[in-house]
Order: sequence, then structure tokens, then C-alpha cells
Amino acid sequence: MTLPEVNTMFSTDEKCRELLERLRWPEGVTCPRCKDHRISRMKEWARFECSMCQYQFTVMSGTIFHDSHLPLPMWFLAVLLICEAKKGMSASQLKRTLWGQHKGSYKTAWYLCHRIRAAMATAEKTMLDGTIEMDETYVGGKRKGKRFQGHRDHKECVIGIKQRNGDLRFFRAEDAKKGTLAKYIKENVSADVEVIMTDELPAYPNAIEIAGHSPEKHKTVNHSAKVYVDGDITTNGIESAFSLLKRGIIGSWHKVSAKHLPAYLDEMTFRFNRRSSKTIFLDTLRHMITADPLTFENLTADKENVA
Repeated sequence: MTLPEVNTMFSTDEKCRELLERLRWPEGVTCPRCKDHRISRMKEWARFECSMCQYQFTVMSGTIFHDSHLPLPMWFLAVLLICEAKKGMSASQLKRTLWGQHKGSYKTAWYLCHRIRAAMATAEKTMLDGTIEMDETYVGGKRKGKRFQGHRDHKECVIGIKQRNGDLRFFRAEDAKKGTLAKYIKENVSADVEVIMTDELPAYPNAIEIAGHSPEKHKTVNHSAKVYVDGDITTNGIESAFSLLKRGIIGSWHKVSAKHLPAYLDEMTFRFNRRSSKTIFLDTLRHMITADPLTFENLTADKENVA
């Protein structure tokens, strides 16, 4: 889906609603409250009424779009821009693209971005299999001065797991200790995985065993000895994904808070895992029309700064 196609095909709220109805109710309109199929369309064409419980609703009721006053064509353009931005798009850039330099609200654009990310986070995830690459990295601002050199206590740990020629997972983690690593391995890597490739971090062998995998399935590459490829043993795939993430943080988003970091990780993995898909735009809309609402109050709860 291209920008001219979206502008042409979904230029009005009516056209957008028609698509959302097909995505939400492929077998016919269903009442969100009682699940009954006896639905009548009211004179106000965008609204439905359930004959069983008399509940009135629209295609956007109870979804990410709930209570939004933004025109649907604007929503669709925002979805396309975020889906097609390989390294992400900041709320400031989205605001300038959709409303221009002196129109619109940054808060509106920021909230819009996070609601799209929240929908992306609901995408179903299957267990990773085959050849797995796993690594950890740290993201966050730099502190100047010699006394901060080598310190990571002000950075956030991100664990990455990637199936070779397959899907990617990013997780914000408290640390990279064996218990933490084992948790993510157990939750995301299939029991019959062929091999798990990591660097020489001492926590990995114990973590892999704790997760229930045989030590024979663990292969390492010694980065400290400047060895990055040993036959087919390498973690270059997951490290390339980390590079893409960091380019997104530095070059596009510029600043990401610890609280909202998981949302950015979800966006990056959702887009990465559909990098060859021709239906990523429709996939995103499908998740948006089935995901639960995200209120601004919940998004900003207990938060002084927004990313």
C-alpha cells in the first residue's frame, strides 16, 4: 500500500469505516456486548443497534480508535507512515507530515503513535525454532566524565532473540543475569530448537540449561577475541537488529523513556517481522480494530516525562 493509494482509496470516513467493518466482522456485524448477530444499521449509517440488548455501537467502539475525534483518513495515513518507516517515525515528524509545522498538537501525534504501537503489541507471537541468535545490549543516554566510563546503571537492558531467517523478539529486561535470560528463553524458544548461538557472556550456559535446553545445543562466538564468525556460528543477525533499533532511537525518536521503551521495541519487532509483507498496513489496522482501548490517562500514569 502506497501513500497515493491510501489517499485515493480511503479519502473519506465512510470509505475507512467500510474497511474497518470488514476487518472487524468478516462474517457479519456482531454486538460487542452480547455477541448477537441480529444487528440493525441506524439512520446514522455509522451506528449500529443490537436487537437483543439494544446496545448502540460503531465499528470503533471498544477499540484503539475508541473516543477518537481524529478523522479516519488521518488515522490511516499515520498507520501507513509508521508502517513504512524502517527506523521509526517520531511524534514530531508525524505532526509535521500530517498537520504542517504550525498546526496540530504534539500531544495528539504522540498519543496517536502510542495507540498504534499498543495495537502492534497485540500481534500473536509463536515460539522461535531452528537456529536462534541471542544477545543483549544497553540503550540510554551517555554520561560525561571518567567516573561514568563503563557504567551501565543509567542504561536500560534490552535482550534480543532472533530466529535465523525468521522472527525477532526484543525485551526490556532488568538485567542480563542467568535467571532473567532463562525466563526469556523458556517463554520464546521452542523446546526442540536446533541450536542457540550467543557471545561469550558467562550467564548464557547456565541460562540455557535452566530453560531446559541441552548444553550441546549452545554454540558461542568469542567477541572479546575479535571473532565474529566461526563457520555458521555467529550473532550478526541479532546484532544487525540491535543496530536498526539504535538508529531508530538516535536518528528518529531521539529520546525514549524507560517506561515507554517496551512500546518502541514492540513497534520495531512488529515492523521487522513483516519487513517482506505486502499486507503490513492491513495487518496493523486489523490489530487496531481488535485491540482494547488505550486511554491517555493510562498511558501517562505515574509518568513525569513522555518519550
